[in-house]
Amino acid sequence: MNGQFGRLALGLLFSLALSFGASAETVAQTAQRWGLIGPWSLDCSVKPDRNRGTVLAYELVGDGRVVHRRNFGDVTDESEVVTAEVSGDGMLNLRVFFPSLKQTREYGLMMQPDGTLRAMYNRNQKDEYSIKDGKFTANGNPTPSQHKCR
Repeated sequence: MNGQFGRLALGLLFSLALSFGASAETVAQTAQRWGLIGPWSLDCSVKPDRNRGTVLAYELVGDGRVVHRRNFGDVTDESEVVTAEVSGDGMLNLRVFFPSLKQTREYGLMMQPDGTLRAMYNRNQKDEYSIKDGKFTANGNPTPSQHKCR
């Protein structure tokens, strides 16, 4: 009887593992379904710069990959989006490896009712926050809304 129960339990675990693997989305699928793919800026009408014109773009590349491109006008860089998950409250949680900073950062984005997005948190791997609860930790100001550029 114990042998049959063990085989049954093992079979159930194997079935569960297969079903979880089959339903898992790629980073690209999650980002695309959430509406992240494309360029975002505080003001899409100005040329890229280090102020209101910074363009943060999320682009599909390869098979299931997303890159995060930052355009500050005088400098650009590209980073890999390592993970993308949507939490129960609708927040898109990203983990991005920034080669230029030599670090991985985690941040959460919330889509606003008007289609803009806001950063709700941004932290490094030591849990040091630059944004927490939708506010910059340096000055307590709320994070601004970013608009999708066409």
